[in-house]
Amino acid sequence: MILFLDLCFKQNRKEMKKCLMPIVAIFLMTSCGQNSNQESNQSLTEKTEVMQKIEKQKIEALLGEYKKSLNTSDAKLAQSLYTKDGVFMPTEAPSGIGSEGILKSYEFVFSQIQLNIEFFIEEIEVEGNMAFAVTSSKGTVKILANGVEAPEANRELFVFEKVNGEWNIARYMFNKTEPKQ
Repeated sequence: MILFLDLCFKQNRKEMKKCLMPIVAIFLMTSCGQNSNQESNQSLTEKTEVMQKIEKQKIEALLGEYKKSLNTSDAKLAQSLYTKDGVFMPTEAPSGIGSEGILKSYEFVFSQIQLNIEFFIEEIEVEGNMAFAVTSSKGTVKILANGVEAPEANRELFVFEKVNGEWNIARYMFNKTEPKQ
């Protein structure tokens, strides 16, 4: 470019105009390309944000189904929300690993208690085909052996994996918290 400009300045005025026209054209095309790139980057960012929002809504719907499985003591529904190699890590109980292990864990839990809880989503983060959610829950638990009902509150960590276009629970663990009065 510098050599081209040097050549142009050595020419007469008429020739210089001929030399400068391509330079101006190149400059304009370059600056338009930068604006186009900025617009393209902005458009890509907006599309990414929209897609993230859609994925988060799908995960919220999955958490709604999970809450339904807990409140209806539906072990098969709970199991269906996990990946085939998922892990359920209940407090003070062995982990349920894989589809059969998860089903047996939930069947055991639901043979002992009846839950009536509400989930509160505190955070959902999505990165590609993986995501996590931090939630809390509050409600009541009925001990089936003696019919006693008590307050129930937990904090939870879910790890999700997108398999065949659908979000599933890959790992889930929770621990007890003191119910807020």
